Amino acid sequence: MNKISVWKTIATRITRDIAKGHYESGSKLPSEAELSKQFSVNRHTVRHAISALVEDGLVYTKHGSGTFVATKSIRYNVGKRVRFHQSAQALGHNANKRILNLSTRAADDEERKALKLRKGTEVHIFEGIGLIAGMPISHFIAAFPAKRFPDMLENLSQNSSITNSFKVVGITDYTRTLTRITSVIADTTTAKNLNLKTGSALLRSISINSDMDGKPIEYGRTWFSGDHIELTIEN
Repeated sequence: MNKISVWKTIATRITRDIAKGHYESGSKLPSEAELSKQFSVNRHTVRHAISALVEDGLVYTKHGSGTFVATKSIRYNVGKRVRFHQSAQALGHNANKRILNLSTRAADDEERKALKLRKGTEVHIFEGIGLIAGMPISHFIAAFPAKRFPDMLENLSQNSSITNSFKVVGITDYTRTLTRITSVIADTTTAKNLNLKTGSALLRSISINSDMDGKPIEYGRTWFSGDHIELTIEN
C-alpha cells in the first residue's frame, strides 16, 4: 500500500464501520492517537482521512471535543408556530444555539420592508449556529426592531432563546406570517460554520414572525445544511 493511498484506505474503513453500525449516529470516533495506533500510521495521515470524511458529511469535528458521526437527516417542521428548540425536542433531539454575533445597526432594505420600518431605523441582530445533537445544522441571522425591544440583545445573551426573550417583554405567542424556501450554494463562511465544503447545497429560509396583532417582530434568514435537514411544511 503506497503512502498516497493510506489515508484513503483509513477513510474507507471508517466509512464501512459507520455503515455497519459500529459507530452510531452522534457517537464519538476514537481519538487521533487511538486511530494512529490502530492503523499504524502518524497523526497527519489520520487527520487527512478525517478531513475527507468531514467533507463528505459523514462526520463532524468539535474543537476540543473530538470527531463525531454525523446525525442522519433530521426532520424540521415549518408551520405557523416555528420554535427551534421545541421542534427538535419533539423529535427526540437535544438542541441549542451558538451565538456568533449580537449587535445593533441600521436596518438594511430587506429588513426595513419585512419589519415595516422607516429608513434609518435600527434593528438588533442575532446571528448564530443552530445545533442538534451537537451537530451544526443551520446558520441564522435574525433581526428585531430595536426601538420596540430595547433589551433584546441582553435577553438573548443570557439564554439564546428567541421565544423566551419575547416572553420577557410580554409576547407569549407569535406566528409565522411568511416562509420562503430556496436552494442555494454554501459560501466559504457558511460552509465553515456548518462543517461543509464550499459549494455544498443549502436550503435557505426567509421568514417573518408577527405578534398576535399582526405586527412584524422578527425577520429571519436561515441557511440549513442540505445533507442533514429535511424541512416539513405544516398546514
